[in-house]
Amino acid sequence: MLATKLSLWRNNCNLVVTSLKDSVKEAQGIFGRNEVSQGKNLEGFVRQLTENQTRLYGYVFSLLGDHARASDVVQETNLVLWRKIDEFRPEKPFLPWAYAIARFQVLAHLRDTSRDRLLLDEELAEAMSSEAGQKADELESLRFALRPCLELLTDTNRQLIRLRYLRELPIAEVAAQVGRSVGAIKVALLRVRRQLAECAQKRLAEVQR
Repeated sequence: MLATKLSLWRNNCNLVVTSLKDSVKEAQGIFGRNEVSQGKNLEGFVRQLTENQTRLYGYVFSLLGDHARASDVVQETNLVLWRKIDEFRPEKPFLPWAYAIARFQVLAHLRDTSRDRLLLDEELAEAMSSEAGQKADELESLRFALRPCLELLTDTNRQLIRLRYLRELPIAEVAAQVGRSVGAIKVALLRVRRQLAECAQKRLAEVQR
């Protein structure tokens, strides 16, 4: 489970970075390069938007449960944030503002998608978005906790993680590549997952003290 989340976040990071780059290009096309580049508080806005891409993705994915659709909605959210850059206030928290816009984009997506024509009660939507925001923050904390834990692994175990969860190879193919039996790989991966889970939990506990 833990390693699966790691794989998910590695793939999603690539998606949201691509989404942000596309959104910047599109915003420049909409507003004109000079207007975008000279906007007030632009530097702080871009920094906040960039730093919070994974949180935005996690938030949207928690509501939609589909990677491709979440990526599309995040890109739309980025564009709306660009359009509303005049509302950005560096002295105020960025995420509540961004989450509110993302929530409206999710609701618009659900209304516009024929297979998901839903009428969400406003109170239910608020509850869903609040819970999703919490989950996004939790996953982001987990990602940061895992980073130093991965560095503690041996080169052999890091290779196993990379092959199985980042490249998503079948266990049989992982075994063939490293010259070990399928059974040995299963046992090794189980031990590595436990090691990562214990390390991440320890680091999260230290942060919460």
